[in-house]
Formats: sequence, C-alpha cells, structure tokens
Amino acid sequence: MIGVRIIHLGEIARFRYGKMPETEKILVDDATGGFPIFTGYRIAGRYSEFNIETPKLIVVCRGVGGTGDVKITPAKCWLTNLSIVFELVEEFADIHYLYYFFAAYSLRFLDTGSAQSQITITDLQRLKIPLPNLITQKKIAAILSAYDDLIENNQRRISLLEKMAEEIYREWFVRLRFPGHEKVKKVKGVPEGWKDQKFGQFCQLKRGYDLTDADVESGPYPVIASTSIKTYHNQYKVEPPVITTGRSGSLGEVLFVYTRAWPHNTTLYVKQFFGNSAFLVYYTLKYMRLENFNAGAGVPTLNRNHLNGIPIIVPSKELQDRFDEVVSKLHTQAELLRNTNQKLVETRDLLLPRLISGKLSVEQLDIRFPPGMEESAHDI
Repeated sequence: MIGVRIIHLGEIARFRYGKMPETEKILVDDATGGFPIFTGYRIAGRYSEFNIETPKLIVVCRGVGGTGDVKITPAKCWLTNLSIVFELVEEFADIHYLYYFFAAYSLRFLDTGSAQSQITITDLQRLKIPLPNLITQKKIAAILSAYDDLIENNQRRISLLEKMAEEIYREWFVRLRFPGHEKVKKVKGVPEGWKDQKFGQFCQLKRGYDLTDADVESGPYPVIASTSIKTYHNQYKVEPPVITTGRSGSLGEVLFVYTRAWPHNTTLYVKQFFGNSAFLVYYTLKYMRLENFNAGAGVPTLNRNHLNGIPIIVPSKELQDRFDEVVSKLHTQAELLRNTNQKLVETRDLLLPRLISGKLSVEQLDIRFPPGMEESAHDI
C-alpha cells in the first residue's frame, strides 16, 4: 500500500476514560428523554446528561468477555468508565477506517489484567500500527461501509416485517378482530369454534441437547443457544420448522429457524405442535413474555412444567390456515433478506483483511464517498 507509515496510536489520538454515571442522574427505566448510557458492551439505561456529543471510536477496557472490542458510540450518549475514548486528530486518521482496522486486528492482545481484564491508556498510546494516507483510509472505509449500510437497511426491513406479523397476531388472536369476527358468535368471550385448552395441550416443549464447544465439528446445521444461533455443526437433532426459547441463562427470546438444527441444552424447543400452526405457536410463545416465568434462584431458568397448566384459547384450524397464508409471506420476505445479509457479511469479511493489509489496492479507484466523509475528503 502506497504511503503507509508506522505510527504510535498516541500520535494520532488523545485518550480518556469514560465516567461512572451518578446514581441520582440515572433516569427511571420507563422515562422518556435523556441520553443513552453506553458501557461499550450495550445500552444500559438513560441519563440526564451526555459526555459524548458526536460518534467516537472507543475500546472496551475492562469487564468480562469484551475487553479489547472496538466500537463506535451513539451520538449524545453517556460513556461509562468501562471504555476508553479515542479523540482522533482528523487530518491524520479516519474514525471508520480505524474501526475496520481493529475489526481485522483485534486489540484483545493488549489485555494485561490478571484477576480482571484491563487495557490502559498507556497500552494504547504505545501501540504501533501501519497507517495509510487519509484519502486511502477513507476509500477503504467507504467500501466496507457500503456493505454495512446495505446490511443495516435490510435489517430494518426485517424488523418491519416482523412487527407487521406480530401486529397481525395481536389483532386476530388477542384483540379478537380476525377476518369475519363480526359474524362469529362468542360464548363467554370465546369465539365459537375455538378451544379452551391448557398450554401443554397446545404444544410440547422439550429440553435441548448437550453439545460442548470441543465436540462441535463445522457443518451446515445451526446450533441454537438461548438467544441466537451460536455456531454451526455437522449434525442436527430436529427437523424444521425449529422453534426455540431460552431455558437457562437468558430467557424470553423466541427463535424460528427454517432448517434442520441442533437446539442447545440452554434452550427449550417445540417437539410437538399437536396439529397447530407453527407460526401460531411461535407468536404465542413470543406474546407470553417467557422471561417472567423465571424459576431459577441464581441462573435464570425456565421450567417447561410450569407452563403446561396455563389456560389458552386455541383458534379454529380454518383461521390458523388463513393466518399461515398471510404471515408466511412476510416470513418468506424476511428470510430472503436474512440470506442476502449473510452473503453481504461473508463478502465484507473476505474483503476486510485484504483491504486493510493492502493486498487489494484502492489507489486507482474513483470512489464516491458517503455524505459524512465527502466534505473532509475534499479538504485533503
């Protein structure tokens, strides 16, 4: 890569720690207004002030499981003392380029903590990195940002489709305003043709299967943990559709997977639908807010036996079929977008190390910069 210099990070940035929020300035959970409290790991509430005005590059400097991760903050947030802020000298360094650089070359090796993970400002100041000229940085960042923008846009569309499907479920089966409801007789508030059942008659939940990290062998089948797909294995346990929810550790997340899969032992999965629509079962589980059924003293735990006696009203098969017809179209669109995003992620991750290392040159590329980069690029 032409024009690359080896520099200390301290030459292109000043560093400061975030600050612990003051208890009296933390807003109540349901408060409107205020500013997000950002730990570096996640948003952890709302605060009456902010100590970060514009998005900044930060590194998580202490805590469990994320020390060394580099992220970009939200605008106008309160950054806590779990992270260190990079105040970049903008004529030398581009925030998005450095974000992608540290995605390719992690800072986790700087963790010097013994009892507790820790990275210090001195560690960062002394670190040497190769730095191309600013226009090259911006070109690389623009290419990679284009992928992330597409991924984010698709994710917003997926979220919208999911909200539409959830709203249809609530309208039909919670508010009971399903198609033709005006003509259906109700007995004690229950539409004619619907069944009064217990949850255990509606569907059967079963504990997932043990699988240690050491036993995982790379393959095409998703291993579903309590909140997301954990990895991929060369064996599966359950035929699709696979519906899971957290059993241990994290509760409340309900996942719908369209392929053969391995539900992990941290989940419960739907073993029997008893002739009911898989989509109806999925949205019913989501609506039940299963995190409220925690039976664990220390580790959050969901005991499926505690659910079996819950009364539930099951709609007619005809109405379930109509629900399937409507909602399946939304799910199909969302799944296509997820597959597109997976391909975009794979392509971006292939390009990332090659662009950062200079194996793919951008010197001769005429790149249109995103609006946020365009003005500063013209000043170079």
